[in-house]
Amino acid sequence: MKHSRIAEGYGADVKDTQISNLKVISVNIGLPQTIEWDGKPYETGIVKTAKDGRLAVNTLNLEGDGQSDLSAHGGRDKAVYCYASEYYLFWGESLPDVEFPWGAFGENLTTKGLVEEDVYVGDRLKIGTAEFEVTEPRFPCSKLNAVFRRNDILKLFWKSARFGWYMAVLKEGDVGAGDQIELMSRGDGPSIGELVMERVNKRVKEEAATVGIVDKAKSLIRRLLG
Repeated sequence: MKHSRIAEGYGADVKDTQISNLKVISVNIGLPQTIEWDGKPYETGIVKTAKDGRLAVNTLNLEGDGQSDLSAHGGRDKAVYCYASEYYLFWGESLPDVEFPWGAFGENLTTKGLVEEDVYVGDRLKIGTAEFEVTEPRFPCSKLNAVFRRNDILKLFWKSARFGWYMAVLKEGDVGAGDQIELMSRGDGPSIGELVMERVNKRVKEEAATVGIVDKAKSLIRRLLG
């Protein structure tokens, strides 16, 4: 199933806590599994499947969900991963030959009307009967390439600067597709969008510096050999 339409409510100003057009359109879960790709095994919890009905929200994850590398994903501060449905438009246009079902990027909650520029560290959200606090962006790893069986996904993910965000569970409860997202209180931290761009810009500078060093080395070698 491909998704190529921008959801209604894109760019909504969630400083107004009464906005009602923010919601979850898919709840996705999956347990860690081993994927063989490019001659190597990769254990990952990225592979998720959309689930109907309501799922329990526990302190460390959603019912039936799990993470493989707890040093990078999961735990109290990264219990639930959110990704905006609006971003699927980018992926559908960038890779029209690839199918992107909801949950394709490992998110637990695919949201509508809420993007990274609207989400701040410390925001408290109520979804279903559970309550959450936004903690930090998700930063991609090489396992994305293995999941999609392509060498370009990780690079494109960084280029897109569409990473999504993690949340801690403040109050256990349950969630389901169609639940409204209510901003209970605004956090005092930076926006997720700001943190993402900060990391992306840092990566670009590091890559540029690496290229510069390589170019200088090549130039020195040519002079020595010439």
